Amino acid sequence: MARIEGVFLPSEKRIEVALTYIFGIGLHTSRKILGASSVDPDRRVKLLSHADVAAIQKAILAGGYQIEGDLRKEVTYSIKRLQEIGSYRGTRHKKSLPVRGQRTKTNARTRKGPRRAGSAVAKKKVATKK
Repeated sequence: MARIEGVFLPSEKRIEVALTYIFGIGLHTSRKILGASSVDPDRRVKLLSHADVAAIQKAILAGGYQIEGDLRKEVTYSIKRLQEIGSYRGTRHKKSLPVRGQRTKTNARTRKGPRRAGSAVAKKKVATKK
């Protein structure tokens, strides 16, 4: 199993797809990195030599890509900044609601979490005969 930027890549996957397991690297960036390091994208991770792994690592550093910890820090800082200045997006982040204009009357369960018990409107009670 190859380890790049502190992330263990799955050994059975193609290197082109396995690089996307690193936070901040998508398929397009993965292809760019492999082109710069001249590694065949169809090779499996378990078949990579130490030289190939070093070349990929070097291409990532040379490309100036912001990945893993640095990128996570920047995203967190950006959200915190929006919350501090009191922007609409910041308040949506605070309330754990959708940020980009999606509807919330229905759906939005991923962002809002599971339904809370007792929040439904009470039904009319029917009087029972004695």
